[in-house]
Amino acid sequence: MKTPAATRHIIETLAAQHPNADTELHYRNAYELLVATMLSAQSTDARVNIVTPALFERYPNATALSRATTDELEPLVLSTGFFRQKSRALVGMAQALVQEHRGEVPANMEALTALPGVGRKTANVVLGHALGVPGLPVDRHVLRVSNRIGIAEGDDPEKVEKQLCAALPPTMWTLASDVQILHGRRICKPKPLCDRCSIRKDCDYYRGLGLTRASAVARRPGAPKVRRPGLQTRRRKS
Repeated sequence: MKTPAATRHIIETLAAQHPNADTELHYRNAYELLVATMLSAQSTDARVNIVTPALFERYPNATALSRATTDELEPLVLSTGFFRQKSRALVGMAQALVQEHRGEVPANMEALTALPGVGRKTANVVLGHALGVPGLPVDRHVLRVSNRIGIAEGDDPEKVEKQLCAALPPTMWTLASDVQILHGRRICKPKPLCDRCSIRKDCDYYRGLGLTRASAVARRPGAPKVRRPGLQTRRRKS
């Protein structure tokens, strides 16, 4: 993996390419962001943003949501997918907030992940964006981008989170997630648009593409031999 200094430089460069990167979920407070993030699982932020205005009008806070039934909730969240599981999780989460936190969203990882339906990614989104606590959410985009660049290794979100957090100051954790998510959506897609990438010269994946192309050319019949840098050809004495 790259050094912490290199990782920081890469995140700063991505931030320059994606200025004002932020979560694309619409929210006005920590409760709304928590609900929206839970709904975004296996869905899109755009779809969730369509659903949440009516949802928040009917259930403006945890107390109101804690009194809802799943039968009432399911039609409102139907289009986000997995609506039955999400409805149960939302009601359970709201009831736990009321019973254990007086209806307020707690500002620490342990308490958040103890809520029904709330994992580390969701907790980090809420901490970093709504509560002012450093958090680095790792989703599929962060996994793909960080591994391609070479600033993290592995497909386990928690391990990648730890690697990135260890390489960056806490003040950059949420930014690092936001810029990689946006970069993954716009540029570093499953089929990447490397020609539009501001950090391609620092990217292990892009470097690998160059080596692969060079090897393919070298294998073509009649292709000139490529001398490796640093190697000198010895002349035979006549």
